[in-house]
Amino acid sequence: MTSVRLVHVSGPPDDRESQLLASDVDVARSTLEQARGLMFRRSVPDDHALVFPFDGAESRWLHMLFVPFAIDALWLVDGEVTAKRRLAPFVGLGRGRADTIVELPAGAADAVAVGDEIRLVD
Repeated sequence: MTSVRLVHVSGPPDDRESQLLASDVDVARSTLEQARGLMFRRSVPDDHALVFPFDGAESRWLHMLFVPFAIDALWLVDGEVTAKRRLAPFVGLGRGRADTIVELPAGAADAVAVGDEIRLVD
């Protein structure tokens, strides 16, 4: 069984640093998995991430309907962070340009900045 991890890469090209963001990664590939997201879960572990891959980069919305805890959301295009938001429980709403969206527990993406790289690695 292959274990997928989510890694944050930052810093100048000649001095890149990698930091593990999540070791428990779920990938929501189907339309149903993407529509459900984190809805109806009571919590997620600190090392958890939910990744939403899409076919192309376009403006994408996230909502927190039926999600009772805050999350950090990252919008990516070709692995580069284009937007980052902390979304509040139940009422949070965010939008960004993305071909991939990553949802993490609140605080997990504190060190991530727009322009940084996020990678899924085996």
